[in-house]
Amino acid sequence: MIPLEELPGFTRWGRGLDALLARPEPIWVYGAQGSGVSTLGRLVADRRDSLCLDDAERMDPIALHRWLTEHPRGVCASHISPEAEAISAAASPCLPLRLEGLDEDPSAVEGCLRTLAKEEGLSGPLPAALGVLPCPGNLRGLKNRVVRWKLLAQLPDPPESGLAPMLTEVEDLATNLHHLERLLLHRALRRSFGNRVEAARRLGVSRGQLYLLIQRHGDPLRGEIPTHPGPKRLLKRQVKTS
Repeated sequence: MIPLEELPGFTRWGRGLDALLARPEPIWVYGAQGSGVSTLGRLVADRRDSLCLDDAERMDPIALHRWLTEHPRGVCASHISPEAEAISAAASPCLPLRLEGLDEDPSAVEGCLRTLAKEEGLSGPLPAALGVLPCPGNLRGLKNRVVRWKLLAQLPDPPESGLAPMLTEVEDLATNLHHLERLLLHRALRRSFGNRVEAARRLGVSRGQLYLLIQRHGDPLRGEIPTHPGPKRLLKRQVKTS
């Protein structure tokens, strides 16, 4: 678990935290998906010697109102603001505490990355690419990068040996486009540390298109080999030269 002091934005919202904890009202901790809302909610609840209600926005407003009545110093962790229309009436007694994302506080990346690496038993310097922003998924995405680095030991951009000669010695467009497509796909997979949703976003394609590209070129991070012969333009070229 990332310490309270290392969470994004602590230098700003942390200044008034003790005063906030001393208040009698319940607290509503909120932020983006994967930003560490659940972690902060539990830490705040522990300091208040109270309970934390995770994913509070999923509760029925009547049940949420009842919970807050039964736990007047409780802490709600949510991914939406307490002023959101669906829960504003039930959450009105709560004091808001918004957790920032890594993009809003880049200075927090180094400490979070160090803590996550320690939790995974990693020591020594980590590749700088692990901490590059943006990081889809926030702290959760950062942890996924660390785990993939631990399991796959893949740098985002290894040398593409053999590609340059292929692009200069072979002149036909179909073959060159096929090799370039493979280069871009494998680079996107590495830079996203195997996260295929992020790889599709980097390439600007749908998930269905990404899986088609993987069928053509394989996935070096997962050890998958190509299972599709390639586009028709390439097959026609191969037939002509055979």
